[in-house]
Amino acid sequence: MKVLVAEDDVTSRFMLKSLLEKWGYDVITASNGEEAWHILREENAPKLAVVDWMMSGLEGPDICKKLRVLEEEKKHSTYTYVIMLTVRDEKENILAGLEAGADDYITKPFDAQELRLRVGVGKRIVDLQEALRFYADHDPLTGLLNRRAIFERLDHEMARSRRENRALSVAILDVDHFKQVNDTYGHLAGDDVLRETALRIQDQLRKYDVVGRYGGEEFLIVLPGVALGEALKIAERVRKNIVKTTFGEKEILLSASLGVAEYDKISGVDEIIFASDTALYKAKKRGRNQVGA
Repeated sequence: MKVLVAEDDVTSRFMLKSLLEKWGYDVITASNGEEAWHILREENAPKLAVVDWMMSGLEGPDICKKLRVLEEEKKHSTYTYVIMLTVRDEKENILAGLEAGADDYITKPFDAQELRLRVGVGKRIVDLQEALRFYADHDPLTGLLNRRAIFERLDHEMARSRRENRALSVAILDVDHFKQVNDTYGHLAGDDVLRETALRIQDQLRKYDVVGRYGGEEFLIVLPGVALGEALKIAERVRKNIVKTTFGEKEILLSASLGVAEYDKISGVDEIIFASDTALYKAKKRGRNQVGA
């Protein structure tokens, strides 16, 4: 786990870094408050931070306040567990630090054993939060993002597409005649088909593409930086990967239809979903097992 150590005293910063690395943590250091705040705003910021109270620029309580405001604005963002490091051991100062948003505190000069235990508590809490967040965002059957989470990611990518003036395409995939699978082979076999379909979709996507379970036997694929022409090629690769071999021990032969649309940088989420759904309807109307645009 990554841990941020924000401490302006060189000796103390070195000691903290050395101890945490000895205990197996990946340590990132900051020598002042502004540097620490910059690190905490990065996309893959540490989820555990040891922050000194008194630093140049921003002090520890200021960082905590700004961090909690940022987390409140990003409703589903990860939570950063903050341990305040301070020489102020009076009750009112400790309460002030906790009120600012710190989760725990350690008084200086710190005891190594106490530091190890308090950081360990923070790690357990962060790990639990991450597990809860995963279950809140992911479909339990396929392990993909669930409907709410994939819509949030789509909205995020649409905003980035507008901001950076870059292409974005969306595809909806529907497993053809899926009801017949459930009726003929049972719902357990149907579940196996959906899990395998999710894997076959992911096999053909880039690491920064996003896929989620849209509902039932439908999947939503978000392709950042991809215009319609390339999106159609990706969709066709996905289709071929699904139809190429049978599913499961019962050797169920299946196909899929896909509808693809490119974002126009004006419309909202509902409009791009409607456009993709319309393209999917065209593919089905033409006989299924194909890609529509």
